[in-house]
Amino acid sequence: MASVHESLYFNPMMTNGVVHASVFGIKDWVTPYKIAVLVLLNEMSRTGEGAVSLMERRRLNQLLLPLLQGPDITLSKLYKLIEESCPQLANSVQIRIKLMAEGELKDMEQFFDDLSDSFSGTEPEVHKTSVVGLFLRHMILAYSKLSFSQVFKLYTALQQYFQNGEKKTVEDADMELTSRDEGERKMEKEELDVSVREEEVSCSGPLSQKQAEFFLSQQASLLKNDETKALTPASLQKELNNLLKFNPDFAEAHYLSYLNNLRVQDVFSSTHSLLHYFDRLILTGAESKSNGEEGYGRSLRYAALNLAALHCRFGHYQQAELALQEAIRIAQESNDHVCLQHCLSWLYVLGQKRSDSYVLLEHSVKKAVHFGLPYLASLGIQSLVQQRAFAGKTANKLMDALKDSDLLHWKHSLSELIDISIAQKTAIWRLYGRSTMALQQAQMLLSMNSLEAVNAGVQQNNTESFAVALCHLAELHAEQGCFAAASEVLKHLKERFPPNSQHAQLWMLCDQKIQFDRAMNDGKYHLADSLVTGITALNSIEGVYRKAVVLQAQNQMSEAHKLLQKLLVHCQKLKNTEMVISVLLSVAELYWRSSSPTIALPMLLQALALSKEYRLQYLASETVLNLAFAQLILGIPEQALSLLHMAIEPILADGAILDKGRAMFLVAKCQVASAASYDQPKKAEALEAAIENLNEAKNYFAKVDCKERIRDVVYFQARLYHTLGKTQERNRCAMLFRQLHQELPSHGVPLINHL
Repeated sequence: MASVHESLYFNPMMTNGVVHASVFGIKDWVTPYKIAVLVLLNEMSRTGEGAVSLMERRRLNQLLLPLLQGPDITLSKLYKLIEESCPQLANSVQIRIKLMAEGELKDMEQFFDDLSDSFSGTEPEVHKTSVVGLFLRHMILAYSKLSFSQVFKLYTALQQYFQNGEKKTVEDADMELTSRDEGERKMEKEELDVSVREEEVSCSGPLSQKQAEFFLSQQASLLKNDETKALTPASLQKELNNLLKFNPDFAEAHYLSYLNNLRVQDVFSSTHSLLHYFDRLILTGAESKSNGEEGYGRSLRYAALNLAALHCRFGHYQQAELALQEAIRIAQESNDHVCLQHCLSWLYVLGQKRSDSYVLLEHSVKKAVHFGLPYLASLGIQSLVQQRAFAGKTANKLMDALKDSDLLHWKHSLSELIDISIAQKTAIWRLYGRSTMALQQAQMLLSMNSLEAVNAGVQQNNTESFAVALCHLAELHAEQGCFAAASEVLKHLKERFPPNSQHAQLWMLCDQKIQFDRAMNDGKYHLADSLVTGITALNSIEGVYRKAVVLQAQNQMSEAHKLLQKLLVHCQKLKNTEMVISVLLSVAELYWRSSSPTIALPMLLQALALSKEYRLQYLASETVLNLAFAQLILGIPEQALSLLHMAIEPILADGAILDKGRAMFLVAKCQVASAASYDQPKKAEALEAAIENLNEAKNYFAKVDCKERIRDVVYFQARLYHTLGKTQERNRCAMLFRQLHQELPSHGVPLINHL
């Protein structure tokens, strides 16, 4: 279950996805690209309404905003964008720029003189306060401030810009002739909404203030919501270094650099950028201007708080605690209750392993509600639910608590927390063994549309909660034997969360576990053993447990027992109840496979008590299944059969296909063992019922391609058919057993001792 406090990182750049960059010193200036955009605007105003269709004008209007706000792009790229919106206008713009670039300097001067006419008249073509009007006025003002030498340099740059564009157009035409079979590529909507492409950024010089603000807001929004559409870490860092070269005191660029370094888990660079951000914030006086004398103190306490969050993320808990103490001290001196609430939340994160941490969390929720901080209050409620789920509270109480937090989400439109809440419900239902409910919640999250209006047309579906839901979906499909569907989900995960993204570890672990289970089902223990290393790298506890399972399957009982005993002590110390029960079940299996079922009983009873106490229904059913098997080995099949009737319903309703097959196989074994004392007619009837259950078990095992268990089933069926005198059916099962026995290795374990 993913931690819900990952969202507690303070992000001073972002307010509803918008970057507040008020300390950037570079103003707007005229560039050849902006002259080309001005030509486009001029041509649009000169073209009559009848000449351009309504759909083309709509496409042009959609194109204008990213062209005005975005960085400079090449002329050929600009032509292509205009042509795909309105081919007729693209031709006019191309001719106009060509005449200006191949003409004289006075043509450019005349063009800027004519721009002022757009605002004249009783009904001007452009309103002064509109987006286009402000852009025109900025450009006219910037051009009028240029000296003669600067105007000449601008005209020379325009000629060079035009010549480079012409060369690129010719090259593109040659390439199109040589690769005609590829056809024309239509521009995606995302390109129209303009996610900043690497070649676009690299072709531009220093960005103006507005371009820098747009670039930072777009990249910060993409890093938060859809990392795959942002620039790669190396490209983004290159552009940020370019920004900082022209203005080293641009604080927000340092903060985006911090976020970018977090993507690649670079602790040194991320710490360096974070400290630089707050240093620059104090040096520029941005905080002191907006907050009076409190500005410097606010920067310092939030610097310490972010440093604590950073150290906590990288597992440096001692340094995190020291930084948090510093943040609390400064916040208390300044009487900043909001900062103190953030500190209180992080105190819980650092001390959540302590037994009294829930008291801290409850206090945090109450205080957050009191100070009107719904985001923190909701995170606190969800953390409390998560903690109480691990403590074994009933599902109805947990869902009631989540319902209260959902009311906060919908009231304040906290769409990110709605997603986290649904992912939390998915994890809780899986923890309690209700796979159908978990599946429903996961699909609900995937089908939900984001409530938050995210910049650049980004749908908020590449967050951690989305990855968690998809991983649950893949595992649930794999448990039911739908491996093709699970592979499709994992393929989708790999596309949405590339290996270098921050949530990629979730699907990596999920993929490794599914592959491991398939290899074990197929009897390929060498392949399963090779996957253990990858699982251990992502989750050490899970990796050690899987290693013990492989050793047990390979009949290396003493090594498996040593490993499981160490793991049991470790998990009991960490209070990882799920893994403690799983380890107890594996140790019990070791004992009865070593012909010591009486020693296994205390282990199974301990596992049953834990699963009942923590309301882990599915693990409780699995434990009862193992208890029934132990009773069968001890020679009391009637008692085992009555126990099975208690456990089999949850397994058939919500269990994995493999567990359903094991349950039906065990029912058949108990029926055969119980029939030994029956008279002949009743015995034959019991054996026929056992054969039907064996057929059902075989179908379940076939779905997960578990050949070893199918071999056990057909062997058992052959024996039963022989007892009933059905020679043809016996021979068919015997032949199938022989084929599987030759294909699979035999481990020398009696069939009756294998559940």
